[in-house]
Amino acid sequence: MNISFTASRHPKKKPEDHELSFGTRFTDHMLLMDYSLEKGWHDLRIVPYDNFSLPPSTTVFHYGQAIFEGLKAYRRKDNQIQLFRAKDNFDRFNRSARRMCIPEIERDSVLDALKELIRIEEDWVPSSHGTSLYIRPTIIATDPFLGIRASHTYLFFTILSPVGAYYPEGFNPVKIWVTSEYVRAVPGGVGEAKTAGNYAASLYASEKAQKEGYTQVLWLDGKEHRYIEEVGSMNIFFVINNTIVTPELNGSILSGVTRNTVIQVARKNGLSVSEKRISIDEICEAHEKGELSEAFGSGTAAVISPVGTIRYKDHILTIKNGVAGPISTMLFDEITGIQYGEKEDSFQWTEII
Repeated sequence: MNISFTASRHPKKKPEDHELSFGTRFTDHMLLMDYSLEKGWHDLRIVPYDNFSLPPSTTVFHYGQAIFEGLKAYRRKDNQIQLFRAKDNFDRFNRSARRMCIPEIERDSVLDALKELIRIEEDWVPSSHGTSLYIRPTIIATDPFLGIRASHTYLFFTILSPVGAYYPEGFNPVKIWVTSEYVRAVPGGVGEAKTAGNYAASLYASEKAQKEGYTQVLWLDGKEHRYIEEVGSMNIFFVINNTIVTPELNGSILSGVTRNTVIQVARKNGLSVSEKRISIDEICEAHEKGELSEAFGSGTAAVISPVGTIRYKDHILTIKNGVAGPISTMLFDEITGIQYGEKEDSFQWTEII
């Protein structure tokens, strides 16, 4: 598929690395592509970053037929730029598309276009450790139609954002609040798809948690409200009796690319990993017995985020005296070392642009 390019006539001032937060600044250009029943996916183009003009009747506004991904590009010490597990992210993007009745994209063509976009925006990729270029591919339904059915037209777009740390705490442990009142996803639903509605469903409980001084919500299963699923922006891991335990994928938990990265890196370093159904009561019991030594989340945005406090009803679990543990620290160092090209990538996850 040919890629056309229209250069921005009004380039923006690029921020200094120390000015970066997460997801507030955007580069000069974006990637677009259209879909129709007659043409399929077509008109792949790089254009200036700008607003969209859509009718008030556009399907995505009313029925939430939208998917997205999150991945990153990193500047290495040798000044080359590399992607991390981009093919895996776009494979998951297509799985989300299937679940949401959205036509799949041709992965390799879109990846080639993304690489070209990053080459054009090369100066936007920050260089300090802990910074990166966040990549947000998205598809929205664009039919101007109020009937409930899958749209016949779609817009694919990808925007880029130079970012710093996702959490203000950085790598310092965060506090998470367990809700047994609200649910994010249920069996048979769309919890494993990276679709907009999943995140809208999480906002109310997240607001309550933040008012109580907690960074994120830890969700329980939607049926029994007992079994741990995931945190709002991360998959979750616990270290119990020297085994890393994480909830097994069950159709309502997002299959995190970083989750899979953690599991593979941990096993390569000789650590035991168990993917299983685990209840919040088991976590409380392990903490009471002194068997819970660490907890941490994993995700593209934060990579590894140690958890220092978990609140569940009247239980407040302080883990590792509120400091990062050796396993989460090792995993963070190993994974970011691969992402920045500082450690050998024996998994072949990276690709220099």
